[in-house]
Amino acid sequence: MLVLILAYLGGVLTILSPCILPVLPFVFARSDRPFMRNGLPMLVGMAITFAAVATLAALGGGWAVHANQYGRIIALVVLAFLGLTLLSTHLAEWITRPFVALGNRLSQRSAGDGDSIWSAAGLGVATGLLWAPCAGPILGLLLTGAALNGASVQTTLLLLTYAGGAATSLGLALLIGGKVFALMKRSLGAGEWVRRVLGVMVLAGVACIALGLDTGLLTRVSLASTGGIEQKLINAVRPAPAPEPVLKAGDPLPVEGQMPSLAGATQWINSPPLTTESLRGKVVLVDFWTYSCINCIRSLPYVRGWADKYKDHGLVVIGVHAPEFAFEKDPANVTKAVKDLGVDYPVALDNDYAIWQGFHNEYWPAHYFIDAQGQIRHHHFGEGGYQESEDVIRQLLTAAGQKDLPDGYVSDDHHGVEATASNDPIRSPETYVGYTRAQNFVGGKVTRDDDADYHAPSTFAADQWSLDGHWNVHGESAQLENAGGSIVYRFRGRDLHLVLGPGSDGKPIRFRVTIDGKAPGADHGMDTDADGNGTVSAQRLYQLVRQANGSGERLFQITFLDPGVQAYAFTFG
Repeated sequence: MLVLILAYLGGVLTILSPCILPVLPFVFARSDRPFMRNGLPMLVGMAITFAAVATLAALGGGWAVHANQYGRIIALVVLAFLGLTLLSTHLAEWITRPFVALGNRLSQRSAGDGDSIWSAAGLGVATGLLWAPCAGPILGLLLTGAALNGASVQTTLLLLTYAGGAATSLGLALLIGGKVFALMKRSLGAGEWVRRVLGVMVLAGVACIALGLDTGLLTRVSLASTGGIEQKLINAVRPAPAPEPVLKAGDPLPVEGQMPSLAGATQWINSPPLTTESLRGKVVLVDFWTYSCINCIRSLPYVRGWADKYKDHGLVVIGVHAPEFAFEKDPANVTKAVKDLGVDYPVALDNDYAIWQGFHNEYWPAHYFIDAQGQIRHHHFGEGGYQESEDVIRQLLTAAGQKDLPDGYVSDDHHGVEATASNDPIRSPETYVGYTRAQNFVGGKVTRDDDADYHAPSTFAADQWSLDGHWNVHGESAQLENAGGSIVYRFRGRDLHLVLGPGSDGKPIRFRVTIDGKAPGADHGMDTDADGNGTVSAQRLYQLVRQANGSGERLFQITFLDPGVQAYAFTFG
């Protein structure tokens, strides 16, 4: 119920969002007509259309995005016609003649005055297609949850509730606007003047939307942004994750709750399915990870070490693989990664995020320590804290009656991509290539889900990056369409990693890396040679740079000699 209320309030606040401004003239344009026959059908059509488009967007299919783009074009044409009819009564009669005829056939009655419920609902459908891209934090939360949970009645109900909230606020604006416009007509006798002003406003709104201002400039520059209000509502109903407890020698470990079920796993690797009941009497370490996550990879040597060191003393380590990218849901990809990374303990594939949600987890990696009675006694998020974590394991094993535990700590002498990060406090942030979470891109306007030519600028500031060549940018990745394309990034850090994958045909893709315009030499990574050459042969994280001396700011460029590569995200160490 709290989530439903949150969704409704988020929809109500949408009318204050800057990207809804171009839609308001379409609402006010019918404010002088009976609400039940015009305003209400328009708002219902708009709400249903928005919920349908948003549901398709949540499914993440590129075809849905294209369908929405085509729908927006049709909507712009329809609403441009509306604007023209408001400007000229003669033009209105000529343009609306076929629509009036269609309305007559649909409603089986006269609609010659354009006051048909069907025509109002049709305009609502068009308005809904234009309104769909307006997304604040609350709608973003709903769509994220829909993407995690998949299509369901609950997903559609939440989106309809959000749409209902927005329709409520727009309906109030329509009713109030109707009274305002009626007063203007009575006092000034300026009905035709008001009509023409509305026509200009409608056409201006169409122009704003056609130029992308509704989802571009107006979403970033606002005098009435509701993002802060919406974020406060989210924080009010979704408590922040519990902070990691500070352990002191000799202090008892608190009980943080019971271990959630593992039944949501879609598949198990290295083990038959495990249950909380079968694990009773064992000390359990649950490690949430995903195989292209550099932070997870750097913590894996410790997790593997604990599993080997204490497996004969009552410890069971379970890796819960919760994918970040779509290719990490492929069991074959995960099975290969588990083998390549030397993971021999049980791994649960959590493709539906059921275990993730059961633990209320929000991090990769995340470690949960569970005692022999099935109670969570400690947790740790992210890298680091390895000695403290091993102390917790030893404490729980001792409490379970284990004796003669091995001494010392698991070695921290790790090499290659598993080596500890440089801890440079100003190293570049994780950077996504897909448009959904991309930041600091300087290669011009991104064309979503369609081929386009990109040109990297001649200069870059720190942490800025660009595409160069013919690319197709999707929500979570960018795909190179022609050979010779590049990605350029001015980064700071000892290590540079990039998650890459071959095209749909699976053929290897050759690439060449340069640093400051030269071959990397001693600064090459595990997946390149001194000349900067390498090959993308699988969907995984590639270490492309490891600076031999320090972690200073450098200009990185990777050029692909073959087409088809898919680039996902940069991480740094």
